[in-house]
Amino acid sequence: MAELNNLYGFYHQGFLKNPDALLLETEKGVRFSYEDAETLSAQLANGLSELGLQPGDRVTVQVDKSPEALWLYLACLRGGFVYHPLNTAYKSEELEFFLDNAKPSLVVCDPLSEETVLKLTNRFHIPHTKTLSSDGDGSLFNLMSSNDKFKTVAVSKDDPAALLYSSGTTGRPKGIVLSHKNLSTNAETLTKLWGFTNQDRLLHVLPIYHVHGLFVALGCVLCSGASMKWVNTFDAKSVSSFMPESTVMMGVPTHYTRLLKESSFTKKSTSNIRLFVSGSAPLLEDTFNEFKDLTGHVILERYGMSETNINSSNPLQGKRLAGTVGLSLPGVEIRITNNSNESLPINEIGNLQVKGDNVFKSYWQMPEKTAEDFTADGFFNTGDQASIDQDGYISIVGRSKDLIITGGLNVYPKELELLVNDIEGVSESAFIGLPDEDFGESVTAILVLKENQEHSEIDIKEYLKNKIANFKVPKYVFYAEELPRNAMGKVQKNVLREEFSKKI
Repeated sequence: MAELNNLYGFYHQGFLKNPDALLLETEKGVRFSYEDAETLSAQLANGLSELGLQPGDRVTVQVDKSPEALWLYLACLRGGFVYHPLNTAYKSEELEFFLDNAKPSLVVCDPLSEETVLKLTNRFHIPHTKTLSSDGDGSLFNLMSSNDKFKTVAVSKDDPAALLYSSGTTGRPKGIVLSHKNLSTNAETLTKLWGFTNQDRLLHVLPIYHVHGLFVALGCVLCSGASMKWVNTFDAKSVSSFMPESTVMMGVPTHYTRLLKESSFTKKSTSNIRLFVSGSAPLLEDTFNEFKDLTGHVILERYGMSETNINSSNPLQGKRLAGTVGLSLPGVEIRITNNSNESLPINEIGNLQVKGDNVFKSYWQMPEKTAEDFTADGFFNTGDQASIDQDGYISIVGRSKDLIITGGLNVYPKELELLVNDIEGVSESAFIGLPDEDFGESVTAILVLKENQEHSEIDIKEYLKNKIANFKVPKYVFYAEELPRNAMGKVQKNVLREEFSKKI
C-alpha cells in the first residue's frame, strides 16, 4: 500500500497491535496511549489540511519539547507535510535565513517569540503563524478539528518527510531533505539491531529538533510499540531517579559525564536498564571506562549525522570497543578512501564515505552542492576522517570540515567567523573546539585585531549573544598577532588547537 510508504503509516502498523498501550508519560505523571497519539494527531492533521496546507508544504517548528509537539510532528507526517524543526535557541538573525530558504506555509513558535517571528513571516509572506508553549497551550490548537479520523496521505517512498539544516564550510546553511524511506529504513534497522520490544521503556532526555531525539529515539519506540518517560530538560538528579522505571536511555556524552557526578546515580539505580546508547558527539574513553566501573554497563556508541541518520553502531551482543563507533549497519556500506576516491587498506586513515537507504538524496535547492558531496558511484562524502580495523570496527579520528560539537550540538566555525570578521577593528578570526570535561568541546575564538584596536572578551561575547544561539557563543576568547597558515594559505586549526589547549 502506498500509505505504508508514509513514515506515519509505517509506524502505525505497530500502533494497531495494542492501541491502549502507554506511549509516553511526562515528568508530572501525565500519560498518553498510542490511541491518544492516533486521535490527537488526526485532529491536528485535519486542522492543518483545513488551513489549506498541501502535501509537500513545509511546516517550520521552533518550540520546546512537549507531548503536543510530538502530535504536531505526527500530524505533519500524516498530511504529507514536510516537518522542519529548528533549535529553540536560534535568534531572529538566524531565523531569517531558514524561513526565507525553506519558504514554509506555516510557522509554529513559542508564544513568547511570536512578535519576533511575525515580523519575519510578514516579511517573507509566510501565510500562517501559530504558537505552542511547553505546557501545550497556544493558538495551534485552535486548529484542532472535531474529526478524529484522518486517512494518512499516500506518498512515494522518496518524497520528503523532513527538512533539517546543517551549516557548511561556506557559512551558508544547507537544507537536508530526508525522505520517508530514509527515516523508516533506519528506524526499522535500529529497532532490530538494538533489540527494542514493546516491553521497553525509553528514558527520553533528548531534544526533538534534531536527528537523535526526533528520528532515532522516537523511531525505535514507535516501531516497537515501546513506551517513553518524556523528560523536557536534562537534570542529572531527576534523570537518575527515573532510571529504575526505564530499560533504555539514549544520550549525548555530556549527559553521561553529568550522571557520573551525581551521587544518586549508582549501580543499583541502573539495575533495570538493559542498554545505554551514546551519540551526537565523540564519547571519551575515560567516560566509557568510568561508566563501566561505576555501573557495570558498557555504553553502546554509534555514529550518524543529519544527512544519513545512523551509519554504524557497536553491537548489542558482542564487544563494544571504547573509542570506536562500531560496525556499519546492515544495508549500509561504509568505505575509507583517499582524495581520489580509491579505497584504502585496513587501519589506514582517510575519507569516510557512506551509501544506503538511510542516506539523503539531495540538499534543498542546492543541486551543485549535492553533486559535489556525492561520488560518481553514489557514496556520500561525510567530511569525517576515519579508519576501519580488521574486524570492521570504525574509528572517527578527525573532522575535515572543522566542525565543533559542544554538548551534542553542532557549531560551524565559518558561520561565526563571518559574523566576527564584520566587527570593526577585527582583522580576521578563527573558531575552534577545545576539550571540555562537561560539553566535550568548548567553542573558542582566536582573534587578530587591526592595528591600535582593542576588544575585550566580554565585548565579543555580548555582540554575539544578540545574534546567535547561546550554545554557539565562545566560552574562551584569545588574541593572536596572526593565524598560522599552510603553504596554500589555509588556516591551520590543528596548530591553533594544540597551542591554545595549553591555556585553558
